[in-house]
Amino acid sequence: MLTSEVLHGPERRRRWTADEKARIVAESLAPDAVASAVARRHGIHPNQLYGWRRELRVATAVTTTPLPDFVPVALTAEPTMAGPAVEIAFCGAVVRAVPGVDLAFLNDVLRVVKAQG
Repeated sequence: MLTSEVLHGPERRRRWTADEKARIVAESLAPDAVASAVARRHGIHPNQLYGWRRELRVATAVTTTPLPDFVPVALTAEPTMAGPAVEIAFCGAVVRAVPGVDLAFLNDVLRVVKAQG
């Protein structure tokens, strides 16, 4: 049995709430579900359903992407070495880096300190 929806007025597009979209996408992602059949059942084009699924993947990726770790940086007027240096304190350790330090080595040191922290 086919059902149809008549839209009145100048607007000919149906507006879907976020809950409706989520319910339809969840239905299409169920085991043994056929996306085109789910779309047809709800009166939408399969491409629209695939678009909603893509939006869900992007939104999920954004919200589950871990944020980068930031550490506070403190600048002091007192010299810590015989010249300029950057002092990084985190995880209970203090790492001092002077100009010209090998960045790959510094990265390795910071990774080890973080793992120990």
